[in-house]
Amino acid sequence: MNYLMQSTVRCLRQRWSVYALREVDVQLASLAFSARLMCSAAKDLGDLVEKDKVVVFMKGTPAQPMCGFSNAVVQILRMHGVNEYAAYNVLDDQDLRQGVKDYSNWPTIPQIFLNGEFVGGCDILLQMHQNGDLVEELQKLGIRSALLDAEKESK
Repeated sequence: MNYLMQSTVRCLRQRWSVYALREVDVQLASLAFSARLMCSAAKDLGDLVEKDKVVVFMKGTPAQPMCGFSNAVVQILRMHGVNEYAAYNVLDDQDLRQGVKDYSNWPTIPQIFLNGEFVGGCDILLQMHQNGDLVEELQKLGIRSALLDAEKESK
């Protein structure tokens, strides 16, 4: 009887270890797949942010922003005469919404990219607008800020 119990225990241990190894293999395969998806998503986001000089990930659209911060970004760009830019509505795609947060390592929306480089969110764009840095950054992109023309007209 003792031999029978030992054999059964040995068999169960072997099967359990095989099961555990299979479970580990499944988990590793799942992690590898997730990593490939994340790399693919990061590459796709990289392509999106580099496609245009000015890229905004926002809630809503420039014609109909769905949050105050996204609206502020649209208004700041409009004041500078930047009317042509790529805008992506993150409310349409939750994967895009989370993906851009992961890509930029920034937790909030909207997010602004200039020439493929992450600038920040609404607060940073507002600060750049207020201290004149946005005019300079736009000039580097070959975009003349409309505020320069308005300044000349007021003199």
